Amino acid sequence: MNDENDKTRDEGHDGQSHRDQHPGLSEDWARATLEKLAFAALQEQRRSRRWTLAFRFLVIILIVALFLGYEGAHMRTAGLAGRFTALVRMDGTIQEGGPASAHAIDAALRHAFAAHPAGVILDVDSPGGSPVQASDINAEIWRLRTRYPHIPVYAVVQDLCASGCYYVAVATDRIYANPASLVGSVGVLMDGFGYTQLMKKIGVTRRLLVAGANKDFLDPFSPLTKAHKAFAEKMLTQIHEQFIQAVKKGRGARLEPHRGLFSGLIWTGYRARQLGLIDGFGTVGQVARHLLNASRIVDFSPKEGLVTRFAQHLGATMSQAFVTQWLSPLPRML
Repeated sequence: MNDENDKTRDEGHDGQSHRDQHPGLSEDWARATLEKLAFAALQEQRRSRRWTLAFRFLVIILIVALFLGYEGAHMRTAGLAGRFTALVRMDGTIQEGGPASAHAIDAALRHAFAAHPAGVILDVDSPGGSPVQASDINAEIWRLRTRYPHIPVYAVVQDLCASGCYYVAVATDRIYANPASLVGSVGVLMDGFGYTQLMKKIGVTRRLLVAGANKDFLDPFSPLTKAHKAFAEKMLTQIHEQFIQAVKKGRGARLEPHRGLFSGLIWTGYRARQLGLIDGFGTVGQVARHLLNASRIVDFSPKEGLVTRFAQHLGATMSQAFVTQWLSPLPRML
């Protein structure tokens, strides 16, 4: 028993002696550990500081955006006590998500009418676009005319008012343009490319599996069948007829009989006046001064946000236009 105790004491003594002989090991380890902890704390502090700065920056951006939005709205509606003309611009292709979408234009028109101006001018310069969006704007103008019968609404054409744009314009009380403006193009189209011959030439085989006999309808990598072509033409005819009825409803007896009127042809402003497609010649300022007797113009046009402008600057609009123009099989009024 005593031998075992002596052995334990000897082992403890030897261990203590070993640590005493290498005191630097424990000190180096402790120092290294403290340095790691300090460095980790410093890194965490830096990360926290960066997140704090980023959060503050975002808050500042939000405040500035809200301020600019408030200032824009304030400037837009400031001083509306007197007589004034409300202006809504519709520029570019009429399509969902764009500045000339039904959502944007309808909202702008509602705000313009609600301000009780002497009249509303829809300043248009567009090649057309989606028949659905154009029809929506057309219907909203008719609704607003019924709700505010004492407020006239006129369309003023700049360079171009074709297809879907004209679909919108015919809902107004009168249409004015420049003699050199291009007006009309009452028609509907659906276009695209077929790549079957190119695929055959370069040795590419199309592998398309469908559930539904016509699921490959207008697929650009499959041959266009007679049945699909006939179906597409019938669909376009139906949309075209809706367009024609909208023109007749808006223009009525002002239209002059002409067999090419609804053929998709486009006319100069001079010829469009002879055909009854427009009512006369005039600019936004002239219409405001002479017809509405309200030379002061307040702009209610939809404003694009910072994100939209930045995306367009990077070429997002070009990419979207390419997809819409060449890859989408949807009918268009262009």
